[in-house]
Amino acid sequence: MRILVIASNYGVWAEELQGPWDALREAGHELTLATYLGKTPLPGVISMDPEFVDPMQKVKMNPPELLARVNQILDTGEWDHPIRTRDADMAEYDALVIVGGAGSALDVAGSGLVHRLVLDAYKSGKTIGALCYAVGALALTRDPDNGMRSVIHGRHVTAHPHAWDFVEDLQYDVVRSTPDNPRLQLTTSGFVFPLQYMVEDAVGPDGTVASDPTTSRERPSVVYDAPFVTGLSVESAQAFGAKLVEVLDRKPVSAHA
Repeated sequence: MRILVIASNYGVWAEELQGPWDALREAGHELTLATYLGKTPLPGVISMDPEFVDPMQKVKMNPPELLARVNQILDTGEWDHPIRTRDADMAEYDALVIVGGAGSALDVAGSGLVHRLVLDAYKSGKTIGALCYAVGALALTRDPDNGMRSVIHGRHVTAHPHAWDFVEDLQYDVVRSTPDNPRLQLTTSGFVFPLQYMVEDAVGPDGTVASDPTTSRERPSVVYDAPFVTGLSVESAQAFGAKLVEVLDRKPVSAHA
């Protein structure tokens, strides 16, 4: 299948792109990467630090073998030359996957360009995956045929737990910045918005939100409620990729003009 993968230009979490990227590639799918600026989605510095301990969870987040794989991807240019999100046409793809990281709150979750792609995929019955803070893009995509409710109204999805949201100053430093793809000179007071509460409002009283702060690599959290596959956060990135592969294996490949 042809799959559109959307990532942030302002600091993707390395594993949140690597996990589904490798799973889908290894399953034989054709991936097209899209970013807001049409530039390589550079990983946030903390997502590439083998010693980084999440200040809220108090655990090391980045296994060295995973970082070695991300560095290989960056060295070989697998994520280079993405298309711009504004140039993407969902009619050309069979599925949509949106990944997270701190930067996704800036140029993905609230982007009308992304919302257009989500709505097009939703109306076409195509699988839509969203990981971590990228679930915000689903919450903010509204269905004009359903009273402008969110496309996840009444659905069962995940959300990064509010208990895990950073509260101290957050900088958007990235690795391997270049003169034409620099880090964003910005500091915010923690995450830009509390995803869990926003998603709970979006699904409404008939939906449910998995946001268990005891989720871990040993107990990842991924929810499938067709057409949506959602994953809690970085610890669930590999399970999220595996679930996408499982779901897409059940779907017929559509024809493209």
